[in-house]
Amino acid sequence: MSVKCILSWSGGKDSAWALKLLREQGEWQVGALLTSVNEHFRRIAIHGVREDLLDRQAEAAGLPLWKVPLPWPCPNDEYERRMAAVCERAVSEGFTAVAFGDLFLEEIRAYRERMLAGTGLQPLFPVWGIPTDQLAEEMLSAGVKARLTCLDPRKLPAELAGRSWDRDLISSLPAGVDPCGENGEFHTFVTAGPMLHKEILVEPGERVERDGFVYAELLG
Repeated sequence: MSVKCILSWSGGKDSAWALKLLREQGEWQVGALLTSVNEHFRRIAIHGVREDLLDRQAEAAGLPLWKVPLPWPCPNDEYERRMAAVCERAVSEGFTAVAFGDLFLEEIRAYRERMLAGTGLQPLFPVWGIPTDQLAEEMLSAGVKARLTCLDPRKLPAELAGRSWDRDLISSLPAGVDPCGENGEFHTFVTAGPMLHKEILVEPGERVERDGFVYAELLG
């Protein structure tokens, strides 16, 4: 019998692919999505996507959404305090693991493992170690659609914010940029794929530069 895990959900392609893999493997039952939301802007933290689009995405995934409101700016100790409260809730509701969509950054994985130590929750990394060029092709071949919501203009042209993440984009990325953006080059919002039962129709809107990153408004 499968046991319950909660999936850390950024709204992006990597956490979405983690959901697909977990469902296929069958060992774990994904019981909820966990997303940190900037309580000032009402947007997904870091990715900058509006909360109403996040709600639609969770509905399309067929899963309840646990939102963790974060202040802006958010000191790390406050972030950890709020996440610790979520871990306590998860354990009380019968969850035994938290899954993440991390790909290869060892320091991020080590941080998550350290934060979950002693909570009663096991860290899971279903996408870990898949070569990102292979992973990108697997996602696209499976019908994943996503748009760039946020990018680092030191690594990518600002006008790419809002563009579809597709083969044309990947083939035109500057040398050294990871095709999945795992080094922080860009973040995405998934609009379609095998983990969603319907497509979320969006169009790119205004671009805004804030705190050293370029964000594209998604309208839909």
